[in-house]
Amino acid sequence: MRARPHRAVPAAALAASVTLLVAACTDSGGVPQTSDSVHTAEVSTPTPTQTVTAPEVPESRLTAVKQAGELRICSTGDYPPFTEMSEDEEWKGIDVDMAKDLAATLEVEPVMVKTTWGDLMDDFLSDCDVAVGGISMNPERTEKVYFSEKTLEDGKTPIARCEDVDKYRSIEDINQPGVRSIFPEGGTNEEFAREHYPDGELIPHDNLTIFDALAAGEADVMTTDRAEVLYTDHEYDELCAVNPDEPFDYSVQGYMLPQGDDVFKHYVDQWLMVALEDGTYDGFAEPWVGEADLNPEG
Repeated sequence: MRARPHRAVPAAALAASVTLLVAACTDSGGVPQTSDSVHTAEVSTPTPTQTVTAPEVPESRLTAVKQAGELRICSTGDYPPFTEMSEDEEWKGIDVDMAKDLAATLEVEPVMVKTTWGDLMDDFLSDCDVAVGGISMNPERTEKVYFSEKTLEDGKTPIARCEDVDKYRSIEDINQPGVRSIFPEGGTNEEFAREHYPDGELIPHDNLTIFDALAAGEADVMTTDRAEVLYTDHEYDELCAVNPDEPFDYSVQGYMLPQGDDVFKHYVDQWLMVALEDGTYDGFAEPWVGEADLNPEG
């Protein structure tokens, strides 16, 4: 590339420029202005650069769990096939086994923390890293905690003594004076019963022996999650699922996690996605429900 030739500035033009500059620096009387009469523009002095401190990011529960070497797991222990605690405090259930698998993936020890449905939220917020055991997602809970990705699609459906199955096929059948509906206190089964069966007789009962009471004739019907109905139908000769493939409503179960902790939730969701697809979850479910599909059809 050729350099552009340098063009010299004519002497006459240069002299004219100097004359104009001198004129601009004098007042109307031709006297040069003193420094006191010159109005100079104010130049702001640069302020020192201010250091902006980023807000401190709270430590993720993932880090805390790894440092503690344990995963604290809240569960009621009274809701098979998801969670059950024996009299000698042996824990078992689909979700209990899943939580222990999560702990193994994290390379920490699982620590089970016994709670009740009524105290589940308070105990989780104060003492646990995760809560499991057939826990339904609902607005009241999701105001206070995160949930993992869903573990199960479910719905409320009745179970009764086998000879009475045809009596309780609908909400209208159950919401009748004299029909005794039994339920555990403090969970979504109680909420459902009180909302839909106001004209019937409502009977709160301890959850661990609730199906024994139903089989013994202390109540007529219980409305609970489809998965529990399938398990109970499998375990009790006297009790039969009424219409498990046509649940009264739709719900989703998952695991409770600390609200706002996206790092921990992401870790749990990724672990769960694999466990649901690689046969881990199905392997834990098979001893409880056999070949039954825990998710309702359609």
